[in-house]
Amino acid sequence: MTHFLVTDDNPQGHQLEDILGMVRGDLIKRAGKIVDDERPEAQKVLANDIEIMRRLSECIDMAEENSALLRRAFGPSREGQPRIGKT
Repeated sequence: MTHFLVTDDNPQGHQLEDILGMVRGDLIKRAGKIVDDERPEAQKVLANDIEIMRRLSECIDMAEENSALLRRAFGPSREGQPRIGKT
């Protein structure tokens, strides 16, 4: 059972792209707080966060593509009826 994603056991869960978007948003807020800190350690953290945000953006795009593909191929999700995979 997952803790965050929508499943039969967790119908109130979130879509993957939404969770990744929330994480990216948190990183953006943190980056805004350290952008003017010129210490090398802060600048390295900022550079790493920027790269993580870039990668998260790629992952969000892929997750959105998966959701669109599933909707096109199998229609909207229905509680208790997985569109793909084993139950």
